[in-house]
Amino acid sequence: MIINSDLHIHSRFAKGTSKYMDIPNILRYAKLKGLHIVGTGDCLHPKYLEEINEYKDSNLILTVEIEDKNRVHHLILLPSISKAYELRERLKKYSNNMDTEGRPKIFLKGNELFEIIKEVEGLIGPAHAFTPYTSLYKSFDSIYQCYEKKPDFVELGLSADGDMGDMINELRDIPFLSNSDAHSYHPYRLGREFNQLKVNSIGGLEENFEEIKKSIKNNNIVANYGLDPALGKYYLTACSKCYLRYHMEDAIKLKYICAKCGGTIKKGVYDRTLELSKDKKPIHPEFRPPYYKIIPLSQIIALSIGKNIGTKAVESLWKEYIEEYYNEINVLIKEDLSNLMKINEKVGRVIELFRKNKIYYYPGGGGEYGKILKTPPKIKWYQPIITLDSWLY
Repeated sequence: MIINSDLHIHSRFAKGTSKYMDIPNILRYAKLKGLHIVGTGDCLHPKYLEEINEYKDSNLILTVEIEDKNRVHHLILLPSISKAYELRERLKKYSNNMDTEGRPKIFLKGNELFEIIKEVEGLIGPAHAFTPYTSLYKSFDSIYQCYEKKPDFVELGLSADGDMGDMINELRDIPFLSNSDAHSYHPYRLGREFNQLKVNSIGGLEENFEEIKKSIKNNNIVANYGLDPALGKYYLTACSKCYLRYHMEDAIKLKYICAKCGGTIKKGVYDRTLELSKDKKPIHPEFRPPYYKIIPLSQIIALSIGKNIGTKAVESLWKEYIEEYYNEINVLIKEDLSNLMKINEKVGRVIELFRKNKIYYYPGGGGEYGKILKTPPKIKWYQPIITLDSWLY
């Protein structure tokens, strides 16, 4: 059977996350999104682990994101509640916030954490591997400088896709995961990226881990679904204060200080992958599944009717589509367009454009999300001021 799974989210016990991110809401909105198995997130937090245990027979898999001593973030999948408790015991002497933060800081190097995760029979790989703040390729130029061994997977992150990952030679024999890193249950966050996996069954925590582990290890990832990387917050190189976009040669000349506002220029994921790539183009291995670009239904509705994403008008239309077609993924990629237009013709037309890859994007950068558009974007690039001295020299 083919399932949809989002393996990286956060609970209310992680910093910056909605206070409503509890298990009942996660399960409810995962179903409305069209997800069959969803990661718990934050499974080393003691209070949350108790809550998870009450839902151990639900469509969940134990997951946690950990920050190491080099500020690299790792996504970890665990086989059972008992192994989560065992991992807590192994790691607590290296952490000062494991009991208070769902995304704990562990004062170990990546290779040390890797070995411990293997000893508790878990899976590990870099989370949002390319982002310019807390990622593997922010701190290292090679995945093996971090882990010393091949990880179980690489999570691409919102600002990268399969093409960008396969520009890097050392990643071409490693499975890719696409997950939402959701901090709220809203359908434009939860499941905004997900994996289609081939599994034999869906059960509780332990069965789901074994099935997903087999899928990853046996190259049974059928497809990755995710945002166009341009919608991610760190796609282009840009100022992190005013969000002016920069070409790399200008950012380097300015020593990563914004010429407009004095803010810090953050190197974008696109430019970072070009730095790491020898071929300067994607070369996909035979086992690599397709990467399909997807846009949350709420964003499509907002664009279609000219309203902001959090308004009642958008929410009302979203509910109407879900009540009629059961979940968001069905609406976005499966349901007949003529049926979708019966509810709202404008929304149906934009979904048609999305399916035909005729949606435009204003690319994100510097921490600002990209935007979907009906017309080609006019990107606000930094324009060097031409002076007599610069012209002469």
